[in-house]
Amino acid sequence: MPFPVFLTGASSYFIVDLAYQVRFYRVTELVTQLMEAREERQLLRMKAQLAKLDLLVLDELGYVPASKLGAELLFDVISTAYERQSVIVTTNLPFGQWTEVLGSERLTGAVLDRLTHRCHILEATGESYRLKDARRQRQDGAIAPEQEGSSPSDSS
Repeated sequence: MPFPVFLTGASSYFIVDLAYQVRFYRVTELVTQLMEAREERQLLRMKAQLAKLDLLVLDELGYVPASKLGAELLFDVISTAYERQSVIVTTNLPFGQWTEVLGSERLTGAVLDRLTHRCHILEATGESYRLKDARRQRQDGAIAPEQEGSSPSDSS
């Protein structure tokens, strides 16, 4: 029985080793691809491909608010997956703030209703491991203070 799970995207690598059909998307990338597929009249084909997956991993929900159309397309994917596929969603937002991303209380309620029904919610608390690692490296002298704010893409 498929069930939605909220945990880290790294779990998908283990599941792939078990020979399941898995696809990992950042939510913003999936929404963009859905909108492009709709414009190109390929949305039904893309939705059919998504429906064949055993596991759909949606990473970083909440970093960029979705447009009305994007939120509706994301809801459609989640609704189609409901009780048919497993879904993993990663986010730093509590449920009460999902409306800021999806734009509508009604749509947010419908998304949460489907994702939280018969699911396992794993909540990580505490300091970010990235922040903790950066502080440790700075103390060890591995990062010069002027490099602290740069990202890996800034160094190329």
